[in-house]
Amino acid sequence: MPLKNLARLATSPSPRGVERSSASIKAAKISGDFMGSTKWNETAMLVIDMQNDFILPDSSVHVADGLAIVPSVIQAVSVARERGIFVIWVVREHDRWGRDVELFRRHFYADGKGPATKTSKGAELVDGLSIEGGDYKLVKMRFSAFLGTHLHSLLQNSGIKNLVVVGVQTPNCIRQTVFDAVSLDYQHVSVISDATAAATPEIHFANMRDMKNIGVATPTLQEWCSSDP
Repeated sequence: MPLKNLARLATSPSPRGVERSSASIKAAKISGDFMGSTKWNETAMLVIDMQNDFILPDSSVHVADGLAIVPSVIQAVSVARERGIFVIWVVREHDRWGRDVELFRRHFYADGKGPATKTSKGAELVDGLSIEGGDYKLVKMRFSAFLGTHLHSLLQNSGIKNLVVVGVQTPNCIRQTVFDAVSLDYQHVSVISDATAAATPEIHFANMRDMKNIGVATPTLQEWCSSDP
């Protein structure tokens, strides 16, 4: 999708299926206050798996609601940079034969053309997103951005105490990364509710509730952009 179309989508209404109950709206207000207590220079944004193979609908492994959040992720990254937040692009870049992927996914690589293989178009960031100076790219091989990577040491060495997470998909890479961050005692962990996505809104919000129940903040993009350090 051309960048000009994505920019136009950024001003469009929220995608179908993301209406929230009064209880979730109340929770979001609490989440906004939670994020308002953080310091941006001690915060990193993890942008997870916003790659062509996981976002574009012509891919066999795309996340159904992934394309709809691209404008929100673009805006979240822009605001993060303005605030001086450390932006980390967490991506998958696999061996073409799948020798480094989860066992249950290896059948995708039988012909040497599996998703998000190194140097492939599918492994590139979706149109509208790009790595800029001061950002950092981290390659992971499993759901959690912490498992088998140097993410924790990178964050510790950078003085990071707080995390904001956007990307796909909520029940897998988002959830496992967030649960690991909580286990590692990061002070404030937030998931921007409308800058993350799953296969369906039902799956998305069920997992958002689970993360909220372990102390994770779940502001909307608007609430997060309006919060103060």
